[in-house]
Amino acid sequence: MVAARANWKGYIKFGEVACAVALYTAASSSERIAFNTLNRATGNRVRREFIDSETGDPVERDDQVKGYEMENGDYVVLEPEEVAAAVPESDKTLKIEAFVPCDEIDDVYFDKPYYLAPDRMGADAFKLLRDGMRQAKVAALARTVLFRRLRTVLIRPHGNGLIGTTLNFDYEVRSAKEAFADIPEIKIEGEMLDLAKHIIDTKKGSFDAKTFDDRYDAAVAELVKAKIEGRPLPKKKAPPPSKPSDLLETLRRSAGLVPDQKPKRAAAGKTDGNRKQPKRVANSKRAA
Repeated sequence: MVAARANWKGYIKFGEVACAVALYTAASSSERIAFNTLNRATGNRVRREFIDSETGDPVERDDQVKGYEMENGDYVVLEPEEVAAAVPESDKTLKIEAFVPCDEIDDVYFDKPYYLAPDRMGADAFKLLRDGMRQAKVAALARTVLFRRLRTVLIRPHGNGLIGTTLNFDYEVRSAKEAFADIPEIKIEGEMLDLAKHIIDTKKGSFDAKTFDDRYDAAVAELVKAKIEGRPLPKKKAPPPSKPSDLLETLRRSAGLVPDQKPKRAAAGKTDGNRKQPKRVANSKRAA
């Protein structure tokens, strides 16, 4: 098995104690199916070009610069070296600034998770930090320059190591008030609430990530395989049309308190509406 490649190497520092660590990506989309864009007529791959919006001429890489658009439509031009000078200097150190309760930070601030593992020479200090946070039930807030930006990192014990999650800046997180503004105040009580609790109790379980499949990726993989093998393409079944129903009735059915409605069979000897039933004729003897 190939050893994981570190995305970043540096130090964790708390107080006067420091230990060397390596940071590894904890979640990646590189295993997903990827496509190339082709020319339908030739089957060749196409490439993107940067085109001048006014002249229509291609712009070479050396002639491309960053620009910030002002309110009047003009641009402030920034040269590559000017942008590079704005990147904070990095001392490769995760400086722990505070320890906070693990549940104090809202999940909306979570950005991307990384694994943190110690260097062999710093294993004792690493274990001291890990076990100390675990016993105190706290997480660490640290700051460092990651990928050209000064980032705040939430560090928590995770198995034998630590997990560091970069946090979104406050200005990046949108307020929930706008999203929830139109939700009406409805009081739910009585039988409906009891039924909802019953359904929740019957559905309780434990989280297992392996049970949640990427159905889109699997469907695309099957599509590609079918085309390679020359098989008919898989057809997607249309879901049955849903009928509007009463919420309480739906809850009762979900809880198994209402049997599924099935068409009743007509009783023997009875007719549907005014339709007459054909008379049964006794078997006659065959002519000699």
